Amino acid sequence: MKNPLNIKPLIRKVALLILIVMAAGLFAISVYGLNLSKQIETRFAGRRWQVPSRVFSASMMLYPGQQLDRTLFIEKLKRLNYRPVSTYPAQKGEMNFSESRLLIYLHNASLMDGEREGFAVYIQFENSRIESIRRMDNSESLSTLELEPEELSLLFGPDRERRRLASIQEIPEHFIHAVLAAEDADFYNHYGISVSGIIRALYKNLRAGKVLQGGSTITQQMAKNYFLKPERTISRKLKEVLTALIIELKYEKNEILEIYFNEIYFGQKGASSINGAGEAAYFYFGKPVADLTLAESAMLAGLIKGPNLYSPYKNPKAAISRRNHVLSEMARHGWIAEDELPALTATLLSPTGFRTYSRRAPYFIDYLQKQLSSLYSKEDLSSLGLSIHTTLDTMVQDAAAKALENRLARLESLMPVLTKKPDQRLQGAVIVMQPRTGHILAMVGGRDYSHTQFNRATQSYRQTGSLFKPFVCLSALDSFTPASIFSNEAKVYTTTDGTWEPKNYKPVMEMQVSMRTALAKSYNRAIVDLAMQTGIENIIKTADALKLSARLKPYPSLALGAFEASPIEIARAYCVFAADGILPFPLALKNVTSSNGNVLNRRQIRINRVMSPAKAFIISSMLRTAVEEGTARSLGSLGIQFPVAGKTGTSSNYRDAWFAGYTPDILALVWVGFDKGDSIHASGAIAALPVWAELLKSIPQYVSGSWFRMPPGVVKKTICTESGMLSSRFGCPDVKEEIFLEENIPDTVCPIHGIRLFDNLLNGLKKFAE
Repeated sequence: MKNPLNIKPLIRKVALLILIVMAAGLFAISVYGLNLSKQIETRFAGRRWQVPSRVFSASMMLYPGQQLDRTLFIEKLKRLNYRPVSTYPAQKGEMNFSESRLLIYLHNASLMDGEREGFAVYIQFENSRIESIRRMDNSESLSTLELEPEELSLLFGPDRERRRLASIQEIPEHFIHAVLAAEDADFYNHYGISVSGIIRALYKNLRAGKVLQGGSTITQQMAKNYFLKPERTISRKLKEVLTALIIELKYEKNEILEIYFNEIYFGQKGASSINGAGEAAYFYFGKPVADLTLAESAMLAGLIKGPNLYSPYKNPKAAISRRNHVLSEMARHGWIAEDELPALTATLLSPTGFRTYSRRAPYFIDYLQKQLSSLYSKEDLSSLGLSIHTTLDTMVQDAAAKALENRLARLESLMPVLTKKPDQRLQGAVIVMQPRTGHILAMVGGRDYSHTQFNRATQSYRQTGSLFKPFVCLSALDSFTPASIFSNEAKVYTTTDGTWEPKNYKPVMEMQVSMRTALAKSYNRAIVDLAMQTGIENIIKTADALKLSARLKPYPSLALGAFEASPIEIARAYCVFAADGILPFPLALKNVTSSNGNVLNRRQIRINRVMSPAKAFIISSMLRTAVEEGTARSLGSLGIQFPVAGKTGTSSNYRDAWFAGYTPDILALVWVGFDKGDSIHASGAIAALPVWAELLKSIPQYVSGSWFRMPPGVVKKTICTESGMLSSRFGCPDVKEEIFLEENIPDTVCPIHGIRLFDNLLNGLKKFAE
């Protein structure tokens, strides 16, 4: 009989194999865990999120005596997330307005002088004029009130995530409890995974026969969001558990919560996602997360499970039901008292409302980004969470865009020949600037940015036409005066390219006219005569000093604007007249601050004196005559009753229509035309000037009604209008006051009427003697 099989060596071998496999597994897990630990440390040690930079408008100052367009003002307040209520405003972000007053509870805001705590304000109106501003808490009268800037745009990265970072100290305790009640009530008691949570979820799911509840902790959710792909496999679940355990070992509970609160997905705004509690608080309730009420916090906490399913915008009933469930869970865990529940669940919540994301003032933003590109890369702008403060005034921007569209549509209705295919339609551009600072208040580069991103305000170079004539007169002021007489008769000029004869816009009887009249009535022949006597090279030097980029040729036609320039170049050049001879640099950017509020870049006002205040005043005076008596006199019939200096412009064959007008406070320029240069069959007075008039009537806060003060170096004298010389003491029949540079006053008394009077006396004596 054989010996029985000895199995002990086999058992030892199997045991050894198991030990080896276990050791290898532990080694592999250890290596993987160490590698994963390094990944987690690297991921959380650097910048944890791609936070888009935000572009803001200028803030708005309100003061007693200020005129406002009430409709545009209320629209602005709504964009600033102020919600109309029927009672007195009791919370930040509420407002109540009527014909005679506005009650508003201001938001907390970051202003240019620092942080401002919100407070309630009573603003009394008389028609469109602010009568008084006072605080509602202590009745203190305020001489000024600053409204916070508007968000114009976000400079997104490829993920298009909207996010406002919030520290754990900013998160209200009731928000933390609400999220824990909704997602992970045992958060402070587990080490990344909750066995009791898994068992509880498994039990509820088995009883219901479907998946009602997940067993993932907040740490596991964070692990999924940061490190894992959205797939349902056992290996992925194991990776999730291991990642959660490592995160818990390396980070404090509150730090994990802070990361979670800034990462979690809360819904969608158009093509961009709402990420983090800070952004969600603004998106749903128009306020910082620190100001959320308990009921609002419970609603946001309820969203985490299903942002689209429980969105108060899409499913308000489901949102309320889910919120009430979260409140009940909070009561069950002792975070709120049971007797508070009835009042909280009965609370009606009205989300603030939102507009699908679109960049405001898109042509301006494009122009701004070109200025920013010299300071920051695209990657930095889309990830560093910078705050970019600009010069744009949104009320002026809205008024400019509306005026352009209204007037172009009206022009098309009056002249059907102008109505063309969408890609060939009549276009326009508007630039509004503060002349002394160069701040761009508004920029409209076309009628529809979604159709064409070509910015006609900065990229389109068009013939300037008569808009150039004031620069011809400016060049002449050292040798001539506003009273100097020039020929308005037909004349042929010989150039290297042949002969050329300027023609007036329409036949006129005046053959000899003053510089003031020639400019006001835009007489081509007289302006060319003035240019030729001044010297074309001198005019080119003036254009160079004003930074016009075109290479100008010394032809007589230059005097009539026979060259191309962009609207922003011409607007900048006209600022010289309104700014006492100072040429500003067009500014879109004020400053850039980091995510913690430190100023990184501040753009200073850049100016350059190119002429004396005296010369600027004289040109402004002549351009005021153009508005009151010349080609721009239709401004009066369009409701402009305050002093304005302005000039119309029309290029050859009516391809371009222009109007530039200004006061001591503001300058606006309008261009109208077709991109391909087709005729618009209308002059600047008909096509461009009405846009300017509608715009200025919509922004009364920029219209003081004042005029420029006469500077030193300018003197007034009485002249004879026929000769342009000082009036004769013998009595010229038609005299008026004129202004002159003190170094260029006429030194000759009118020779015409003195001689005529002498001849008349001689003839009278002869007849008497006979």
